[in-house]
Amino acid sequence: MSAQRACAVSELEQDTPLLVELDGVPIALVKDSDGEIHAIGDRCTHGDISLSEGFVEGKTLECWAHGSAFSLDTGMPLNLPAYEPVPVYIVQIDGDDVLIDPTVTKEV
Repeated sequence: MSAQRACAVSELEQDTPLLVELDGVPIALVKDSDGEIHAIGDRCTHGDISLSEGFVEGKTLECWAHGSAFSLDTGMPLNLPAYEPVPVYIVQIDGDDVLIDPTVTKEV
């Protein structure tokens, strides 16, 4: 499969997660304070909670329910109770379009 349009860059607010769904795959998009756009799996591996409802701090996205924080770069949990990573997707920018292939994850 190839990359699909997830949203417009202009739709992303700094440090505010946005939930998109591509081919049934929920993905949390985050534009961090450096302007870098990240795409990670939207479901917390601890409690199956939507990460796009969580909080961004630096290069992490924290689950609002139990406080597990995940690296936006690697998807690795940085604290308990989560211990399994979430997938991280490759982000491509084409003009104002954010493109993601939901079938391909980053190798970290």
